[in-house]
Amino acid sequence: MSAGTFTPRPGAAPVSRMILAQTALETRMLLRNGEQLLLTVIIPALLLVLFSAVDIVDTGAGKSVDFLAPGILALAVMSTAFTGQAIATGFDRRYGVLKRLGASPLPRWALMAAKTLSVLVTEVLQIALLTVIALALGWSPQGNPLSVAALVLLGTAAFSGLGLLMAGTLRAEATLAAANLVFLLLLVGGGVIVPMEKFPASAQSVLGLLPISALSDGLREVLQHGAALPWGDVAVLAAWAVLGLGAAARLFRWE
Repeated sequence: MSAGTFTPRPGAAPVSRMILAQTALETRMLLRNGEQLLLTVIIPALLLVLFSAVDIVDTGAGKSVDFLAPGILALAVMSTAFTGQAIATGFDRRYGVLKRLGASPLPRWALMAAKTLSVLVTEVLQIALLTVIALALGWSPQGNPLSVAALVLLGTAAFSGLGLLMAGTLRAEATLAAANLVFLLLLVGGGVIVPMEKFPASAQSVLGLLPISALSDGLREVLQHGAALPWGDVAVLAAWAVLGLGAAARLFRWE
């Protein structure tokens, strides 16, 4: 055995390794949180099963699940990227976790990158589970998977920006209340379960500009109607992503 085999090597690990370690930690914390699992997995799954099996809402011609599945996928993205991330980050900020991590070798941008990767990992698990449930209910998806992936990534960016903006500017308790309230309002008025055509014409033009409406409508165009990438919905999501992430970068307070 050569000398120096066990010589310590002080110094920070490579940033990529730190990001992966923090991503794994963030994901484990999310999956161990019962309230977050209720919001991100159980509620969307129950809504999909309930409204597909029981004729409560008129979803138009065709099977209900073909209309509902894309909207529920959009809801899953919002629940993780916006509601769950806003609440978790808000309380991390309140308890000083962000402040302590900001003083560690992990750069602040790398911490946000790890949170984003954790969101994406969770979304992959959500989408896989919801897809299996929808297929069991008779869903017949259409369209190009790459178009679906592009919409999901844009929706994730849009909702992440809004969630981080809320978590970085409001008190944790206010973030908790506001994030859940926004979740409920967008669930009802975002075209997730109730078709947009059921709302008054004057409200449709406004509701159609919401990120959840653009994501659910875009996914529905691709998965239900087999359309190409819906550029109108892409533009709405891109605009929200730029505005949300830009505002979060400028206004986020770490303490």
